[in-house]
Amino acid sequence: MTDHDDVRHLLAAWAFGALGPAEERAVPLHLAVCEDCAAEAERLRATVRLLDGPPLDEPPSALGTLLTGALRARPAPPRVARHAAPYAAAVAGLGALLPEMAGRWSTPVVHDWDVHATVAHLLAADEHLALRLGIDARVPGARIDEGADWTEAWERRTAEVIAHEYGRRPGETVADWSAQAAALLETPHARDPELAAGTTLLMGIRLPVTEHFLARAFEAWIHTDDIGRALGLAVPPPPGEYLGQLVRLAVRVLGTVLGAGAPPVLFAVRGGEEWVLGSQSDPVAAELTLDAVDFCLLVGGRCAPDTVPRETTGDAAAVRNVLERAASLSWL
Repeated sequence: MTDHDDVRHLLAAWAFGALGPAEERAVPLHLAVCEDCAAEAERLRATVRLLDGPPLDEPPSALGTLLTGALRARPAPPRVARHAAPYAAAVAGLGALLPEMAGRWSTPVVHDWDVHATVAHLLAADEHLALRLGIDARVPGARIDEGADWTEAWERRTAEVIAHEYGRRPGETVADWSAQAAALLETPHARDPELAAGTTLLMGIRLPVTEHFLARAFEAWIHTDDIGRALGLAVPPPPGEYLGQLVRLAVRVLGTVLGAGAPPVLFAVRGGEEWVLGSQSDPVAAELTLDAVDFCLLVGGRCAPDTVPRETTGDAAAVRNVLERAASLSWL
C-alpha cells in the first residue's frame, strides 16, 4: 500500500487515541498535507464526540494553522436520533477505554476471549446490522443466511472474525471496529426515527431498526464493562436516559419470551418504571424489583438469577420464572 493508504487505514484508531507512538506521530504529519484524510479524520473525531462521548483534544498542532482553520470552518455533523444515542455513547465509552489497553491486549476478559478477541467480537456483532443497512463488511466471508439457526451463525461468525483478527495487529482491529461503528452512526437509519421504525430480522427476532440500535448499544456497554473489569478499571453505567432505553428494550423482549400464559409478575426497576410481565388478565401473583443496572447485567448474562439483588413479595415460583427467563436472553 502507499503511505496514503497506510494512514487512511489508521484514522479510526487515531480518532480514538489507540495508536502506538510511531503511528501516532505519523498520522498528523500526513494530515497536514492530505485534505482528503484530514476531512476523514475530522469526521471520525466528530463521530466519537457524539452524545456524552468523552471530550477529545483539538487537532494536533502539526496540522498547521491553515488546515486547522479549515477543519473548524466545516459544519458540525448532525446529531443522531434518540434511538441511536445510546449506541453512540457506548462507542465513545469503549473509545475512551482503548488507551488503557496498550500492552494488555492478551488479558483474559470473558468466555475464552482476551481483550483483542473481545473487540473482534464487537466487530462481528455489529456486522449483521451493518449489512442490513447497506454497509460493506470489514472482514471477508460475511453473509446473511436467512435459513440458518441464528445462534450457530452468530457463534460461527464470531469465531471467524476473531481468527482473522488474531492475524492482525490490535490497532487494525480497533480501526475496523470503530470505522464500522462510525458508518452505522452515519446511516440515515441512525438519524431518522421514521425510517428506522421499519423492522428487520436479526439474532432470531424481528424488531424495528430503532431497537436493533439499542441492542448494539447494550452489547457494546456490556463488553466495555467486561474489559474494564479485566483491566481493573471501573466502567460507569450508561447515562440515566440511555439506561432507561436499554431497560425498556429488555423488558419488551422478556415480555415476548414469557408470553401471555406466565403467572403475572409486577416488575419494577428501583426508582423507575414498572410493568406487568406474563398474563395481563389474571391477578398479579408476585412483585419483583431490581436495580436497573443489575437487571441489564442479568439479561446480559453477567448476574445469576439466584444471586442478583432483588426485592420480592408473593409467589416465589413466579418470580423465579421471570429471573430465569431474563437470564436466558443472554447471547453476549
